[in-house]
Amino acid sequence: MSDSPAARLQQLFDGHRLTPTQRRIAHCMVRKAADVPFLSSVELAELAGVSQPSVTRFAVALGFDGYPALRKHLREVAPVESSQGEDHYNEYQQAVQAEIENLQHLAGLLADPRPVEEAGRVLAASSPLPVLGLRAASSQARGFAYFAAKVHPDVRLLDEGGTMLADRIDGARRRARARCCASRCRAIRARSWSSLAYAREQGLTVVTVADSAFAPVAAHSDLLIPAAVGTGLAFDTACAPMLLGRVLLEAMCDGLPDAQARLEEFDAKAAARGLFVE
Repeated sequence: MSDSPAARLQQLFDGHRLTPTQRRIAHCMVRKAADVPFLSSVELAELAGVSQPSVTRFAVALGFDGYPALRKHLREVAPVESSQGEDHYNEYQQAVQAEIENLQHLAGLLADPRPVEEAGRVLAASSPLPVLGLRAASSQARGFAYFAAKVHPDVRLLDEGGTMLADRIDGARRRARARCCASRCRAIRARSWSSLAYAREQGLTVVTVADSAFAPVAAHSDLLIPAAVGTGLAFDTACAPMLLGRVLLEAMCDGLPDAQARLEEFDAKAAARGLFVE
């Protein structure tokens, strides 16, 4: 397990039943792990978009007398240098720096490869393999499905909502050993939420890439792997989720004995057709 500040914060929250507001605070603290030991309860509340009393109740829910005790604990067990000295960056540089931090956090989580390896085995064994991603997450789902189809014999992209979505989930359920991989970004939409709930009700195993281990989709996921999105620009950025998708593809290939043969076959056919210009 990684010993990064974010990972230590994650361990602090493990085993606690948190309300949606408390999950929001926890998510904010993980994303701002370097700064949290230096923030007041008011500053943390502003960052998380909650009230100051909510921060106090959150600290009590974790077993502390109040937020000062929680902050003291963080300074003792997770001493880090504040990143607030980076304020001289302009807004575009700050967005890049935030994505670098997200990637570093992901690297820390991947120090324990077991969740990804388990997800890879689940995806490899799935027949068919439905890949769900709606709205902003559809591009990530489409990219994952595109590459997965090069090594997996039956990949089904579910990137459109509406009444047909449940029918397509039913179609996957009727096949043996069906699984569902859901890729999403920051804010879950009602259709995505209900689709994941329906998939589990139908007996599918749900592997989810979410922006936080405390995301609402955790309630409808059998295996959730977090990868934070950047929120510093007008539109969210998803470097870490995209990289995690490639890591999951790698793990899935490890579980497919003919993956390498399929890739070599594709390369041979692409060369014969002159598909790529060198």
